[in-house]
Amino acid sequence: MSQRVIIKINFRGGIISPGVLYNLLVAATRARIYYVSFGLRQQLLINMPVETVSIMAGELKRLGILYETDSDEYPNITSSYPAEEIFIHHTWLSEGVYKDIFDAIDYQPRLKINITDCNQSFTPMLTGNINWVASSSDQHFWHLFIRFPKTNKIFEWTETVYTNDVPRLSKEIEIAILENAKDFFDNVNAKGELLFQKIKTEKYITKHPGKPANLPSFNLPYYEGLNRYNDKYWLGIYRRDELFSVAFLKDLCVLCLETKIGQLCSTPWKSLIIKGIEEKDKLAWNRLLEKHLVNMRHAANELNFQVEEKCRDALRLKHYLVKELDEGDTRSFGLCIGIKTKRKSEIFSSILIRRKPLLRFLGIDLFFVYDVLCAKDFNPNERTGFVFSGNNPRFLLAEQLRQAISSYYSSKEAHKTSLTKCEPNHEREKKVEPVRKYVYQCKHCLSIYDPRIGDPENGICADTSFESLPDSYSCYLCESPWSDFLQLEHAQLRLQSV
Repeated sequence: MSQRVIIKINFRGGIISPGVLYNLLVAATRARIYYVSFGLRQQLLINMPVETVSIMAGELKRLGILYETDSDEYPNITSSYPAEEIFIHHTWLSEGVYKDIFDAIDYQPRLKINITDCNQSFTPMLTGNINWVASSSDQHFWHLFIRFPKTNKIFEWTETVYTNDVPRLSKEIEIAILENAKDFFDNVNAKGELLFQKIKTEKYITKHPGKPANLPSFNLPYYEGLNRYNDKYWLGIYRRDELFSVAFLKDLCVLCLETKIGQLCSTPWKSLIIKGIEEKDKLAWNRLLEKHLVNMRHAANELNFQVEEKCRDALRLKHYLVKELDEGDTRSFGLCIGIKTKRKSEIFSSILIRRKPLLRFLGIDLFFVYDVLCAKDFNPNERTGFVFSGNNPRFLLAEQLRQAISSYYSSKEAHKTSLTKCEPNHEREKKVEPVRKYVYQCKHCLSIYDPRIGDPENGICADTSFESLPDSYSCYLCESPWSDFLQLEHAQLRLQSV
């Protein structure tokens, strides 16, 4: 089998010029490349045989396009710009502001930079190392979150930063982190206060926000299909195998140029969005989709998965779980389900499926099992979570995922009920103690018994207390007796990075 390599091309903020992309695709055709894909950080990925790399490299050099081969030394700058206008409303952050920031970044960042609006959850906010989140109240000011490289440790700076200073401060922060790698790289004890002692903050326009940033609850919009907004349309294109035909993309670029659409966008969901389609051109876009047999009717169960890049094992596991959820007619709206097969990969998820080997022999991983982890409050912007169910064989994984999804909806309903029951008492004020929520965790395999959900597969109805379980009840995963379960508050569930 021919050895293959990945060529990566960054498009800042996910904004792609149709003319540039068309020329790039012509070059790909000359190198006998027929499919390309888009990555989690909104970059273009070209998987190709090693023997044709020299042809492609020559074409890219001729076009003046920067690229990396089997490397991510210079990660792409991601942004929420693809969602601007169509998924984001009531915000001061406009197309011009995004582009001004991109244009002012006069270097190739070696750390991951995210630039996002606070009024959205389509683009992950904190998956970068330097994360800028637009203030919801102060125009042209940004909250700054540092996630130290190779850790999930988040530091929120106490000041907000003026738009024009975002590029310069990003550069100074990167230099400080790279020059002091022992303090800030792969160090769970890294301190944001120490970092900012090395930054000349007086050079920048800053403002104390009065309170920390309020990150939104997660809600993934349905991001494919031809949809109306204002007086125009936007088109979202998703491919099940994550591969986009070069022939299709070339025709797409031509149609963009013919209909005076100056840009298209790649998204963190490995999809494309084309904005600004006129009513008169709607038929032409439908004909393009028909010509290339592009399906626009995928279920939300499939669209809300996020898997690693360049990993066929993760993609195959996704297809298996999607099929199982569909066959069970399981709702997963509102969730992002991630699949992680590599130790250091970073996946944005409300529920994470984490693969791990039971045995390693001569450097080869053998006999995989899977943990199901849930982010705190099922919000993927949180960087910690708890083990919902551990060490699952593959044949039990789909049921464990369904249980975790059920737990999400139960927690939403419980929260809704508690809000309904809260009534103001104007006669007197008293401190209300929070209601403690208990679950029961098997001390052997970490599986959870949640009384709110019960164990329907074993005939235990929802709202069955642990004390009411029959003496014969055992763990549905490892069959340990109920006496081996530990009572824990929900908040105490083995928090860890996800």
